[in-house]
Amino acid sequence: MEEAIGWISSFILVLTVGKQVHKQWKSQTSEGVSRWLFIGQLAASVGFVVYSWLVENWVFVATNLLMVANALAGAVIVYIQRRRGAQQP
Repeated sequence: MEEAIGWISSFILVLTVGKQVHKQWKSQTSEGVSRWLFIGQLAASVGFVVYSWLVENWVFVATNLLMVANALAGAVIVYIQRRRGAQQP
């Protein structure tokens, strides 16, 4: 069960980042970053925290808790920037 959580989380992360990289490559810009990047990163990081906790790997628990914070911060930054952009004439 623990290993399945790790593989599923890894798959979500790789798929999410891969989709974002493809989007950036195709558009030739990093502008318009998808919110799914942060949703997928958050889901994968939470899964990795659970997995790391279950296998008692405290380094990965700490690392993935930081990745959760990173995903949340990124999502908030994008939200604020888009909101500001929508308010400008």
